Amino acid sequence: MKTVMVPLAQGCEELEAVTITDLLVRAGVKVITAGLDDKPVIASRGMTLIPDVQLEQIRNDEFDMIVLPGGLPGADHLRDSAILQAMLKKHASADKYVAAICAAPKVLAQAGILENKIATSFPGALDALDLKNTEIKNTALEVDGKIVTSRGPGTAMDFTLKLIELLLGVDKKQEVEKGLVRS
Repeated sequence: MKTVMVPLAQGCEELEAVTITDLLVRAGVKVITAGLDDKPVIASRGMTLIPDVQLEQIRNDEFDMIVLPGGLPGADHLRDSAILQAMLKKHASADKYVAAICAAPKVLAQAGILENKIATSFPGALDALDLKNTEIKNTALEVDGKIVTSRGPGTAMDFTLKLIELLLGVDKKQEVEKGLVRS
């Protein structure tokens, strides 16, 4: 069974966090949500999310993918987590998938993971960073090797369906998408 870790920080975008978790579970992926501390996470619109574990407890665990929901100030808290930064660097150097949506690509940039990559993000989220060797596009979704980035809450479903395709193949993606009755 594939495993994915989704870190949850205070002020994360709940639509993204819930969509990512929900669709991956529908695909049969083991999803572990990890809080930066031992408190319930109050998301950006007030929803309370209860992480499965604290990030500290799984800092040395292996995952097939790490997926970062965005939102502010959630993405800033993820960016500032030394534990998460170390995990992302280790994960990327092992050539495993790392994905981020909305403002969370800034977390990947902080870890040096967007160096010489193509990425997208919520409009303006990467603009203040000095990313000379990163091509920033205004597209809904970008896949560059094992790095996947997306725009924001409105792209969360397509983003997660792409993650399912990358982890489990197009047949599983289509199976999950059919159950969503998107058309």
